[in-house]
Amino acid sequence: MTTTDPRPSDAQLAARLQLQERPRRLRRTPALRGFLREAHLAPHQLILPMFVHDGTEREEIRSMPGVYRHSIDGLLREAETAARLGVGSVALFPRVPDALKDPRGSESLNPEGLFQRAVRALKRELPDLAVVTDVALDPYSSDGHDGLVSEGGEILNDETVELLVRMAVSQAEAGADVIAPSDMMDGRVGAIRAGLDEAGFGHVAVMAYSTKYKSAYYGPFRDALDSAPRAGDKATYQMDPLGGYREAARESRLDVAQGADFLMVKPALAYLDVLRFVREHFDLPVVAYNVSGEYAMVKAAALAGYVDERRIVLETLGSMRRAGADGILTYHALDAARWLAEE
Repeated sequence: MTTTDPRPSDAQLAARLQLQERPRRLRRTPALRGFLREAHLAPHQLILPMFVHDGTEREEIRSMPGVYRHSIDGLLREAETAARLGVGSVALFPRVPDALKDPRGSESLNPEGLFQRAVRALKRELPDLAVVTDVALDPYSSDGHDGLVSEGGEILNDETVELLVRMAVSQAEAGADVIAPSDMMDGRVGAIRAGLDEAGFGHVAVMAYSTKYKSAYYGPFRDALDSAPRAGDKATYQMDPLGGYREAARESRLDVAQGADFLMVKPALAYLDVLRFVREHFDLPVVAYNVSGEYAMVKAAALAGYVDERRIVLETLGSMRRAGADGILTYHALDAARWLAEE
């Protein structure tokens, strides 16, 4: 009489151990899948970029369906909608008429200019809303550059920084909560921080566009502001798209040392690896800018019926959060907030 060995064979044991690895167990129900989510997306993590102009009606931006240049009254209505949906921050950009542009961007310093009036209106009507303001010359400059241009076509760094400090103080006087220099001039973060402190605005934060690439994704934004360079390009001050992590680290390190309160990576989607790198090496809040070209591509594909807009937007924004963004500037902010509320 023979007896069966109760011990499993090596092959049986190996098979049994292999079957114990079943990741699908935690994907079986929505509640279980929730435990696996390492990144969470919420409306308060979004910043809505908004365009303001001196007209009385809103104007849709042809290359950005669903995005408008607003009058100040329209701006207030849109910002109120954002706040109601839980989007507590807006970033403001002005469309300045050509008649008010000059080589020095003088209109940027006008205390009764469109931008300053818009900031004051937002803070008066929605005092709890965080208003982020753009500091750069390109919306105001007849040359369309972020800096002053010499007769020979050189972008003048130090002369520009002096003007940017005055712009930042003017915006702080109007009520800005966060000053966001997007120009990429050397030393501007430290100079703006010192200028704000000296003027009594030590409470106003600085969101540095630390890692900003000379990207092809900005086209629709320049349509919105009519701010494309009249000659040349921005290669001498914005970063090369094939630049590596060392340049991002250097720019971020300098901005941290100069007193930045936030670091930014722009654009976001094509540079998620850089976003992750910055997040891992610096402890300031990191903001990603989901820029106009990224928005326009999704809208075009959605309008053509090629993609599910809701799903692709939330997936895209989720990827930025997963890569390390604490906040995201996105033209999808209002739609995303509505969709998140439904979920």
